[in-house]
Amino acid sequence: MRKPAGRGDILGRGHWVFDLDGTLTVAIHDFDGIREALGVPRGADILGHLNALPEPQAECLRGKLLAIEEELAARTEAADGALGLVGELSGRGVRMGVLTRNTRANALTTLERIGLSGYMRQCDVLGRDEARAKPDPDGIFKLARNWGTSPATLVMVGDYGFDLQSGRAAGAATVHVDPSRSFRWPEFTDIAVASLAELALALP
Repeated sequence: MRKPAGRGDILGRGHWVFDLDGTLTVAIHDFDGIREALGVPRGADILGHLNALPEPQAECLRGKLLAIEEELAARTEAADGALGLVGELSGRGVRMGVLTRNTRANALTTLERIGLSGYMRQCDVLGRDEARAKPDPDGIFKLARNWGTSPATLVMVGDYGFDLQSGRAAGAATVHVDPSRSFRWPEFTDIAVASLAELALALP
């Protein structure tokens, strides 16, 4: 049986992985609208649906998805408390990375736009082409190997169930950031906060 880690133990760890869109950034993605634009059934996993299509059709729709994501990246903003939390963790010597279902190129553009690019090495920013998409824990395992540590020493921070599921599957601690405070996935969540600013205040 998995023994729950204490809040202080989790927040004092030296390796953190962040989801990008909706976690480090303000949530602006209209996923139902994206599904409609791509012909993906309502509620279906967009990447999973595209990957199941015949390759010529999938390639065309991936191009449309990329165009949508690039437009969103051009107008994204940092989430409440993102700069303060990442800056504080950096000052403590914490290693940080990003694991996103977006592309690495878009992730790097977004990090530059919101002022966080200097805190993470490019090799520690993994997109859907560098690791299997969440909720698969592949990206967390890869970051742990990059850092020479065990996934059990990592913290995974995200705003959606896929983030929390990937963290739990890898054996990492999980932090759910939800401004609505509805916290829909308690079974995959170790710590729940309404914002990264709240999370920063909770650091030991």
